[in-house]
Amino acid sequence: MVRVPLSEAERLRGERLGVALRGARGARSMVAVAADAGISVETLRKIETGRIPTPAFFTVMAIADAVGLPLDDLRTTLADPTGEAADTALSPRADAG
Repeated sequence: MVRVPLSEAERLRGERLGVALRGARGARSMVAVAADAGISVETLRKIETGRIPTPAFFTVMAIADAVGLPLDDLRTTLADPTGEAADTALSPRADAG
């Protein structure tokens, strides 16, 4: 099966996803978050750096849950093409961790 190349918009959205998830992770280590999400540290690293620009929904959901990030906040941030909302709207919930 031939994989269709990603558009520039899809690639940029993947980068914004990575930035948003990295920001929500805060001071927590990649190892801790990956363990809580049930994924490998390498997968988390690739998502955060945009090398996996279209991760599976359930993977994103698991990471967001692990860092206490509501999916609505993540959706709002990714809908903002400037990425500015990533700095203001995304912060882990106090009960996360």
